Amino acid sequence: MTLQHIILLAVVQGITEFLPISSSGHLVLAPAITGSADQGLLVDVAVHVGTLAAVLIYFWRDVFAMIGGFVRLFTGRINPGARLAIHIVLATIPVIAVGFYLKVSGIEEQLRSIEIIAWTTLGFGILLWIADKVGMTINRLEHMRWGGALFIGLAQVLALVPGTSRSGITMTAARFMGYERSDAAQFSMLMSIPVILGAGLLAGIDLHQAGDIALTEDILLAAGLSFATALVAIAVLMNWLKRSSFTPFVIYRILLGGGLLAWVYLYDGAPFPIFG
Repeated sequence: MTLQHIILLAVVQGITEFLPISSSGHLVLAPAITGSADQGLLVDVAVHVGTLAAVLIYFWRDVFAMIGGFVRLFTGRINPGARLAIHIVLATIPVIAVGFYLKVSGIEEQLRSIEIIAWTTLGFGILLWIADKVGMTINRLEHMRWGGALFIGLAQVLALVPGTSRSGITMTAARFMGYERSDAAQFSMLMSIPVILGAGLLAGIDLHQAGDIALTEDILLAAGLSFATALVAIAVLMNWLKRSSFTPFVIYRILLGGGLLAWVYLYDGAPFPIFG
């Protein structure tokens, strides 16, 4: 991979991972639009690991609260941190189970098509707008129960299809349940921790077995760049949602999805080799 390609992927990942516009969809689109080779799932996961570090640092208080609360569970005491940790675990179980099935069945790679990304970007963008309009703003994270966490976790399974957006669909589910926008975003980002951590560990094993030093250096660089851009994106999103809605992201998704459909059906998805 060229340095230019690595920077492109890392910046795209860092900006889009926690915005409700689908990072995986954009990572698939990058090589298709530029005419370069698809970077593959391994590099995709590497840049996700960089964003994992960003969310751990930004929400470090919640992370320490969950760790401390989990330890207290062994003493039979449940505090807010323990309750949040339980909810994150419950919300993670469905995506791990379905994700494992898709990986071993080979279906995962078949979903990485521009046409699928176009329709999911458009359709789930409109669904986010509906949820944001009809959903009340009466619930906070402390009001969550296990059933609500599981419902958001089931919604997260849809994000295994590129273009859906993991953060987008989980925020959509939370807004339908009446959670405030910033709380919906916060829970969505905390949900990313075990998912990205698991994928990163699997990628690390693959790297070790491959013994490809050049590939390892590329991945470390991509992870570092995605970390820096993700940290900025998280801060911007959280500040935005405290005073405004998801509408700008919905508009972006509609424009992107519509543009991609036109590109696929009118121009046969011909690449634009602007990064040569």
